[in-house]
Amino acid sequence: MNNSSAIITNQVLKEKLPSPLKRLADLAYNYWWSWSGDRISLFQTIDPQEWERCGHNPVAILDVATYERLTQLAEDPHYLKQISELAQEFDTYIAQQDTWVSRVAPQVSATNPVAYFCAEFGIHESLPVYSGGLGILAGDHLKSSSDLGVPMVAIGLLYRQGYFRQRLSSNGWQEDYYVDNLFQRMPLELIRSSDGEPLTIELEIRQRIVKVQIWRVQVGRVSLYLLDSDRGDNDPIDRWLTGHLYGGNQETRIAQEVVLGIGGVKALSALGIQPSVYHLNEGHAAFSTLEVAREEMERTGKSFYDVESAVRKRCVFTTHTPVPAGHDVFSPDLIDSFFAHYWTSLRLSREQFLALGARRLGDPWEPFGMTVLALRMCRTANGVSELHGQVSRKMWMVMYPDRSEDKVPIGYITNGVHAPTWTAPLISELYTQYLGADWKTRAIDPKTWEKVDEIPARELWWRHQILKERLIAYTRYKVKKARENRGEDYHFIQATDTLLDPKVLTIGFARRFSPYKRGYLLMRDVERALRIFGDAERPVQIIFAGKSHPADEEGKRIIQRLMEWCRHPNVLHRVAFIEDYDIYVGQKLVQGVDVWLNNPRRPLEASGTSGQKVCFNGGINCSVLDGWWCEGYKVGADGSGLNGWAIGEDAHTSDQDLQDRIDSESLYKLLEEEIVPLYYDQDSEGIPHGWIQKMKASIKTNAPLFNTDRMIADYVSQVYVPEIATTVEPILAKVLL
Repeated sequence: MNNSSAIITNQVLKEKLPSPLKRLADLAYNYWWSWSGDRISLFQTIDPQEWERCGHNPVAILDVATYERLTQLAEDPHYLKQISELAQEFDTYIAQQDTWVSRVAPQVSATNPVAYFCAEFGIHESLPVYSGGLGILAGDHLKSSSDLGVPMVAIGLLYRQGYFRQRLSSNGWQEDYYVDNLFQRMPLELIRSSDGEPLTIELEIRQRIVKVQIWRVQVGRVSLYLLDSDRGDNDPIDRWLTGHLYGGNQETRIAQEVVLGIGGVKALSALGIQPSVYHLNEGHAAFSTLEVAREEMERTGKSFYDVESAVRKRCVFTTHTPVPAGHDVFSPDLIDSFFAHYWTSLRLSREQFLALGARRLGDPWEPFGMTVLALRMCRTANGVSELHGQVSRKMWMVMYPDRSEDKVPIGYITNGVHAPTWTAPLISELYTQYLGADWKTRAIDPKTWEKVDEIPARELWWRHQILKERLIAYTRYKVKKARENRGEDYHFIQATDTLLDPKVLTIGFARRFSPYKRGYLLMRDVERALRIFGDAERPVQIIFAGKSHPADEEGKRIIQRLMEWCRHPNVLHRVAFIEDYDIYVGQKLVQGVDVWLNNPRRPLEASGTSGQKVCFNGGINCSVLDGWWCEGYKVGADGSGLNGWAIGEDAHTSDQDLQDRIDSESLYKLLEEEIVPLYYDQDSEGIPHGWIQKMKASIKTNAPLFNTDRMIADYVSQVYVPEIATTVEPILAKVLL
């Protein structure tokens, strides 16, 4: 359990550090360092082995470093210069007043910021309060908001054990386990009131008063506030409300969403923050709209229905889920047990309260839907790609019986990725040389990326190969460690020394192993797959990573089948699975693979962002035309893919087995007839000029569109401050070569 008296603070850390190193504490407590130019070496230099052991946690590495080692660094002029330059860059960044938002939307002010709610945030691997795509997107959202100067605060939960950790048994079955997060040694600050005690809010949950404390994480200029119920003065059951991300039963889920939504609004009030906009990133935070209404009723003395329109003007909603089963719904009985006390504070009857979350009014058995509540109480709603917007309008048109499908008020803003976070420093430095030192601040301008053509093929290929060699070395390390932990045969462990080959065409496949993502598609025809991967002249290799939800037995079976494939003698050195997928593993993969494979069952991929990260590093996508790839994929004059490959083209059927057969056949054909021949068409120096041309096309066409600077600009002009839409610098919808 957390012991606040043992918490390390910025000041405590500074007192430990020799005078020349004290600015390291400031950098450690702001995740800006994680996307700075010196993010690799700054803290790793202190003790590379300890840096790995502490999970790349900058506070922990400074805390455990010996004074002798610190004094060694304090007399190293090169290291001191590095700190000085980075600290100066950091100070300039934090103090900057002339930002993108200050120029195009000066009415967005720090006095009334945007409040961004999400159940998970993927900022960095040292803050494990995320599970996957939703959290990574939320983390990138905050980083670009900081870069562009958007006044924003964020609200989430601080999970004692986060998402589950993954290990695979000797028979390939996923085993789930949890590890306590040591908040005391993480880049967090426990917010305290004027009397020095932790600032707390109180919630009534299951007829008990639950006290929730607030921690702050700095993400550049954005403050992320994380709520924590793990306090000694709470009931033991309530201390575990913020125990696990997406864990527990329906009661735990609704309780967490009460903490996030209602607790989040209360926390902002306790902090003295009055948001101009409440942005609900997915339906988990929909209860926040009710607390905004309750506060407005208390302030004005008006009824719920009188303040409803005012609440709606301040709330906006982003949905990420393209299937009804993925949206949180709760039974009326469960709502009764959690909200019987609350609807009276809204001066609503039970029936009126339940109606807020009912798709079809008047049905007493209709479950209470969080997405329904969000759609009812928010002035705008958007999907996260053009196709997902279409799917969402069709899915929710039942709520708008007087409108045709195309008039359902759900738009779209396609997701992007934070370029400085996901672009490998080796490639970023190349862009600085050829695109200009300010390329990161001009990422949404297509003209920035036209200069990619000026990068010499040899230079781009050389750097890409280094990143691939690093990925393979890391994969060997991770797989060897996993095999040792499982007590595998000695020769099988030693075989990792020759696992994968940097000269071989390398595919990456990493994501949640939900059945609809079809992690098995590549081996649907095992014999054909073996021929492709085991070809003596032009082999192919693949690296898998990802977790299956603990309750998803089918997803676990898919992973087990992949692990069996890893043992097949014909592809023993060509297939690898990295356990315990996290942000660090993800970075190594998207920066080092040649091809990024994505083959979900259309149209179940709302957007997807991993393939976008690949583009910034010169990787090429091979994907089903779903999510963002519908917008990203470009066709050349000859009708073939200009910047990647489309699996199955646009053919889709409701017959799942038939669709699997169509898509697997298409994938095999692409590999055999296009991808493999193009990669191995190399000159005498081993440089594949045709492949590099496609790498450059991937960068030029996708980088300007699928980055979070463009995404945040769209949110500002279309959602946060729609009245400035005509004055915002234009964000192009298409990029033409």
